[in-house]
Amino acid sequence: MDSGLVTLLVDSFPKILIPGLMVTLPLALVSFAFALVIAVVTALVQYANVPIAKQVARLYIWIVRGTPLFVQLYLVYFGLPDLGIMLDSLPTAVIVLSVNTGAYAAETMRAALESVPAGQLEAGYCVGMSYLQVIRRIVLPQALRTAFPPLSNELISLVKDTSLVASILVAEMFRAAQEIVSREWVTMPIYLEVAAVYLLFSTVLTWLQRMGERALARHGMGRG
Repeated sequence: MDSGLVTLLVDSFPKILIPGLMVTLPLALVSFAFALVIAVVTALVQYANVPIAKQVARLYIWIVRGTPLFVQLYLVYFGLPDLGIMLDSLPTAVIVLSVNTGAYAAETMRAALESVPAGQLEAGYCVGMSYLQVIRRIVLPQALRTAFPPLSNELISLVKDTSLVASILVAEMFRAAQEIVSREWVTMPIYLEVAAVYLLFSTVLTWLQRMGERALARHGMGRG
């Protein structure tokens, strides 16, 4: 390998990694936190069979899951100004990533809620709990435990999807890699380097996911 290329890769690594740690990961985590709130509310509305709200929830899921994330970013960042609504790139990224991930996570949460045996709800009513208490103390904790693996996968996918927000000028690590490429005219090595950083982040999150699954399994055995 050419010594100049090695020097370039060594110099560019922190310029890619630092935006990854300072922007990419925080962006993914904040967006996922909002997405989780959206998902739980949307799933509970469907689980409770609230007539009009359930249809609105289904419409939201249908639209978001049926359109590309890239298009959603452009609609909000470049489309809303036509309506007089101006948003900076970072808030746009958080909003779109949250809404997009929330739609997918809502289906995961709905399936997890429906997996809780109906007998447990009846048992809660028998000891004098209200509907909200049954949901909060019995149904939701079990559903979240069941949904933990697929929700963790959603988070890992979200970290990779943050690369798309480079298209609306968010200074995350893929954007940093693009700027290095445009300046140095070295394409493949730089993009391989940013791919390796994404792989590193995904690997660490996968490892944390497995730790969480083992902890939940031990907790379940302890309760049994």
